[in-house]
Amino acid sequence: MTSAKRVNIVSLKLVPEGSVLYRERSVQSPKDAYELLKAFLVDADREVFVVVCLDTKNQPTAIHVCHVGSLNASIVHPGEVFKSAILANAASILVAHNHPSTDPTKSREDIDVTRRLVEAGRIVGIELLDHVIVGEERFVSLKEKGYV
Repeated sequence: MTSAKRVNIVSLKLVPEGSVLYRERSVQSPKDAYELLKAFLVDADREVFVVVCLDTKNQPTAIHVCHVGSLNASIVHPGEVFKSAILANAASILVAHNHPSTDPTKSREDIDVTRRLVEAGRIVGIELLDHVIVGEERFVSLKEKGYV
């Protein structure tokens, strides 16, 4: 006879760790996303991948640091990206990451991750609006490049 297994009863919630003041109130363009996120990403010495949760008016409601990678790589899993979006009741999201080299040129991996996130968003009903790669003085929008 096997013994019974205890199963935990849990609850999930987002825990605020701070806040930023965003004067523009809503994100209407890739440049708006860049302005919102460059302070988080420009000076990082490793790749940092963030998720911005947006309401129905494209107002940011939460910024989640989803993954911190190495000097030149970040492994991003769709489940981790959409976890915070689901908990925040996001209508849509945008994602962004930096290149520590400060050159925001897209890589093959950036394109592949974006395509996977677009598909995952379709499945869970939360649209990926853009994937912005942040550099020191400029950015690349994968939506503007046709990948979203």
